[in-house]
Amino acid sequence: MNLEIFEKMDAPELRKYIRFLLWHYRVVDAFWYLYITEQFDQATADQLNERVWGKVAAMAAKDLVERFDINEKGLKGFVEALKHFPWCILVGYQIQEKQDEVLISVPSCPTQEARTRRGLDEYDCKEMHRSEFSTFAKEIDDRIQVECLFAPPDSHPEDMHCQWKFSMKPEV
Repeated sequence: MNLEIFEKMDAPELRKYIRFLLWHYRVVDAFWYLYITEQFDQATADQLNERVWGKVAAMAAKDLVERFDINEKGLKGFVEALKHFPWCILVGYQIQEKQDEVLISVPSCPTQEARTRRGLDEYDCKEMHRSEFSTFAKEIDDRIQVECLFAPPDSHPEDMHCQWKFSMKPEV
């Protein structure tokens, strides 16, 4: 990897480039999914998407822990790592930390909003996100439990696309 170009960038240019990379991260994900659906079918795209995001999330969590020296386990370590995860930044997860649980709420999902703008149905993202969140959480602490409160295809409030709860498995 040749990172020379970044040596000459000042902080505003670096932030501009980070915004570009994050936007492309989302665009690649969107077109990859749409073209798999076109070439094969929705079920195949869903299965592949679930596998890809399960793998990518685990890899990201492991890498974030190492690169950002995240030593905390449990829900605190999970939240710290998650805040660095590109999809968290792109979507703007609302993270509510309570004593024994963490709630992630997504009032505005760019993927779902883009689909509805194009006249498409909502993407049934629940199982893909379950895989993504579960593998990410497991890399931080395998005692973290993931519970979907609601996500498409579930019905949901108009002002909230999905909501997830994370808690610790009771010690035996």
